Amino acid sequence: MPATAYRITDLRDLDAAFTIREKVFQEEQGVPATKEHDAHDRTDARHYLARAADGTPAGAARWRQTENGAKLERFAVLADFRNQQIGAALLHAVLVDVQAELPDAEVYLNAQLRAIPFYERHGFRKEGDMFEEADIQHYKMVLG
Repeated sequence: MPATAYRITDLRDLDAAFTIREKVFQEEQGVPATKEHDAHDRTDARHYLARAADGTPAGAARWRQTENGAKLERFAVLADFRNQQIGAALLHAVLVDVQAELPDAEVYLNAQLRAIPFYERHGFRKEGDMFEEADIQHYKMVLG
């Protein structure tokens, strides 16, 4: 059974997603908790959880509507599960929902430098200049 990803409707799955994000962003990358969690987590963001083939929670993501379109955020895959299509499953699940809810919206995200090739393989392109968020270099990327 391949990796699966879905929109979270259960608080236990939301806790699993937050745990994944904390491990990746705070523990691995040193992002302060105050920058990793924000008001959108509990208000307007839609959250997703990916499970590895054996059912283990392995990745998390969210998206939210902004004045500029649909912003994809907080994509995180645990180190032990990278390069196993977890990110692709997450991105696919998110994009299906975004296109169903906001079919005409621009879809964009802020990608860390090392994630740019992944997003380019999935139809995103860099836009604008490099910038820093939480002391990590990023580019804005737009779908299409």
